[in-house]
Amino acid sequence: MLAEKIAEGYGKAEDFNCAEMILNGANEAYGLDLDEKALKLAGGFGGGFGIESVCGALCGCVMTLSRLLINTVAHQTKDLRRYEEELLKGYEAEMGSILCKDLKRDYRTEDKGCAYVIEMAAEYLDQAVERIRRGE
Repeated sequence: MLAEKIAEGYGKAEDFNCAEMILNGANEAYGLDLDEKALKLAGGFGGGFGIESVCGALCGCVMTLSRLLINTVAHQTKDLRRYEEELLKGYEAEMGSILCKDLKRDYRTEDKGCAYVIEMAAEYLDQAVERIRRGE
């Protein structure tokens, strides 16, 4: 699904940042039905909010979970926090951090940038979406 799209280079031609890559790719992969204006909301999350805070790719994942699960408001959405926690804690356990500055230090390369970081975020999101769709 999304991880395959990202691994194949999705978003590079458009020069998407990490958050844009995840949300735009998720929109296509999961049929989120987000319009162009909604997709632009991801822009400011790239590079860990532009200050190397929480990874922008993970922010894109949380935006996707929100779109899939929230019907009214977040605090009335039963499983949102559980899926967020599973995704973020699983990612952190595997990658060592959810912070952009740490992930860039440990995984960013000159030739591929943060491709591995984004691909791993997409894999965790794919797993979450599969569980959501199965009703788990």
